[in-house]
Amino acid sequence: MFTLLPTNQFDKDLKKRSFKNERLIDDFLTLLEKNGALGIERKYHPHKLSGNYKDSWKAHIKPDLLIIWFEIINDNEILLLRAGSHSDLF
Repeated sequence: MFTLLPTNQFDKDLKKRSFKNERLIDDFLTLLEKNGALGIERKYHPHKLSGNYKDSWKAHIKPDLLIIWFEIINDNEILLLRAGSHSDLF
């Protein structure tokens, strides 16, 4: 079990978008909290990133909605970094 730690930017990202499918986000975050990145279903296409987000993970909640996070394995914590579309985040 992991502890989810949303950053201020993650909270701002969620507020900025009017997420029609808030339940999808909640369901994904519940999976992430229970299992970490390795327990995320393949339908979300989880994968590690490079560049500015090196060693962070990204998953597609919907085709136009991504969540980026960083796992701190030793502390069982997940830092929620960003949420938004590809054009918002990259």
